Amino acid sequence: MSSHALVVDRKTQKEERDETASSRRSRPVVTLVPRKATIEALGGEPRVSLLPAEVNDYHRAKTVRRRLGLGVFMVLLVVVAGVGAAYFQSVQAQASLDAARATSQDLAAQEAQFVDLRKVQSGMALVQAGQAVGGSPDIDWKAYLEKLQVTLPAGVAINSVVIESSSPFVDFAQSTIPLEGSRVATLSFTATSPTIPSIPVWLDGLAKLPGFADAVPGSVTIQADGSYLVNITMHINADAFSHRYAEGKK
Repeated sequence: MSSHALVVDRKTQKEERDETASSRRSRPVVTLVPRKATIEALGGEPRVSLLPAEVNDYHRAKTVRRRLGLGVFMVLLVVVAGVGAAYFQSVQAQASLDAARATSQDLAAQEAQFVDLRKVQSGMALVQAGQAVGGSPDIDWKAYLEKLQVTLPAGVAINSVVIESSSPFVDFAQSTIPLEGSRVATLSFTATSPTIPSIPVWLDGLAKLPGFADAVPGSVTIQADGSYLVNITMHINADAFSHRYAEGKK
């Protein structure tokens, strides 16, 4: 009786093992590939996030807000730097303006000390301007007659001289004869020559004088002592002006 019971129990255990093996063979075979190996095969870093999507969105929004805040701070920093630079330049400009005003006031005070001198200088300038205008037609006749005497032949002496010249207010009368040049003065003189004068030689000598325009020989008269009296009229142009009163002349 006991042997029979033992046989029954062994069969039961065998059946159970067979059923277990049969159930295992009937199940589909699933091969589990680790996620790490899959990610590494794709070239990425193995990561696993078990947080909800809301948490990731919050972190992304926080990052964006941080970047925006940093951008606003940089803009504010640039604005503050620009305002500071403008204020610094304004202060420098105001300081320069104040210094210029102080210098101008000092110069004005110094000029006030020389008011009388400036009046004297102004009067002198007015006098010099009047001299320049009044002396514009001036001819140094003394020097001119000395040069005239040099041009005459040896032994010839000037007896008399008549001068007609222009003035600052009245123009000198011009000749109505064609081909005669303009003139500013007329010099008529008489000269005594011990011999018969050679008028062409005299005229050639007169042509060397400054301001010579032309010359007209007049009469030749023999004197009681045997000498000859010659009359010559010479016209002079503006080249004979001395300019002694012009600006810059002393």
